[in-house]
Amino acid sequence: MKRLALVGLFLIAAFALGAPPALAQAKQQALVDRATLAVQDVMTGPHGADGSALLKAARAVMVCPRIFKAGFILGGSGGDCVLVARAGGGSWSDPAFFTMGSGSIGLQAGVQDSEMVLIIRTERGLNALLNSHFKIGADASVAIATIGGGVQRSMAAPLQADIVALSRTRGLFAGAALDGSVLSSDPGWNQAYYGKDFSTRQIIIDMKANNPGANPLRAMLSRFGG
Repeated sequence: MKRLALVGLFLIAAFALGAPPALAQAKQQALVDRATLAVQDVMTGPHGADGSALLKAARAVMVCPRIFKAGFILGGSGGDCVLVARAGGGSWSDPAFFTMGSGSIGLQAGVQDSEMVLIIRTERGLNALLNSHFKIGADASVAIATIGGGVQRSMAAPLQADIVALSRTRGLFAGAALDGSVLSSDPGWNQAYYGKDFSTRQIIIDMKANNPGANPLRAMLSRFGG
């Protein structure tokens, strides 16, 4: 009986030590999985050909599988995102985690649910995102173009932009899109996913972090962007 009791205590202790990391990674892995599907949705959508052409020359990509926006006069939007960068050999890094959020006042009404892929074309655009907080539209030196989500533009503007946003939108919203949104890195989610306190730069530039759960996302980006 004493031996069974000791074995039972050992199993309880092992579960207590091992379960939290697995449970902590569940939210992050779900976001990575949704990001994989979002890349497929956007790249096979109406603007997929433009997106694939841009992705082939991208320095990095941020994927936001669900940006939810709602409001009436007072508005707000938010969602979780992942950022990956291209290595020298053309492969993709594992993801670093970000949040997007904004609030606004003005003539606006409705509800909108979007999948968004931000294609970072230049080092300037990537360095802007590597700041702990980046407010879209506030840095005049970083040019951003939008394709999809009701916004139709020729490829001339995106080809001159540092960051190109491609989106697939469900629902209607009469108001501004990305301007004013703040992108913030999420160190807590990075640590939960990799089991170590990696910075965003260590993950996507130095490529020190690895989680096999991100392989489908990396493969999807390679499928459409080489």
